[in-house]
Amino acid sequence: MTDSDEQAYAGTAEGQGPVVIGEELARHLENKREELFEEFEIRDEFPREVLDEAEEVASDPEADIEEELEERKDLRNLTTWTTDPADAQDFDDAISIERTEEGYRLWVHIADVTHYVNPDTTMWEEAQKRGNTVYLPGYTIHMLPPILAETVCSLVPNEDRLAHTVEMHINGETLSHESIDIYKSVIHSDARQTYNDCEERLDDPDAPLHTENKLAYELAEKLHEQRKEDGSLVLNPKRDRAHTIIEECMLKA
Repeated sequence: MTDSDEQAYAGTAEGQGPVVIGEELARHLENKREELFEEFEIRDEFPREVLDEAEEVASDPEADIEEELEERKDLRNLTTWTTDPADAQDFDDAISIERTEEGYRLWVHIADVTHYVNPDTTMWEEAQKRGNTVYLPGYTIHMLPPILAETVCSLVPNEDRLAHTVEMHINGETLSHESIDIYKSVIHSDARQTYNDCEERLDDPDAPLHTENKLAYELAEKLHEQRKEDGSLVLNPKRDRAHTIIEECMLKA
């Protein structure tokens, strides 16, 4: 151990060393964040009027959804799930799938942000200024106020949510669209699945969503191979099955 290592770990026996190191690291990351905010003109805090507006539109999601059901397709009885990294904070897309006589019926659901954020709102103006959500180590700067991004605009499990759905009937041989329909919907996610969850469930016949994930991968692998044959650029030839499912379903949509 070097002198610097000994200094860094001094006090470990009393339980002080790691705490000091953790505090120093936190301060260092905070300083670097501030530098990035300034250099790239990243807006961290939201104006009060934007936060107030977000709180108002997200105040009663159940009543909002009940009112919207008259104008939307009710897909809440359809088995639906999200697949994202383990540290994801919001879930903006989900899938559902069934086997048909012709091949597959695939639904891709995208959280309906536009129901809450439209050109008549200050949230829209603020989102235009930000452009996107920024992810840093251990820190997220949302494009939308967190009360929207992490609640009503996130397809969390066991909650009804407003979505835009792309419903595709796909031929099992040619993989072409037999039919396609795009509409506003109400969905209910049955599970928040990580990429690791997906891999484990694909290997375990008794795991939740095993059959659904297996069918989704069957279709995704066919789509992936077809894209390669058509000359599509493959940047990550060693990607796992979970990523293959999500990427191919989103591309098909």
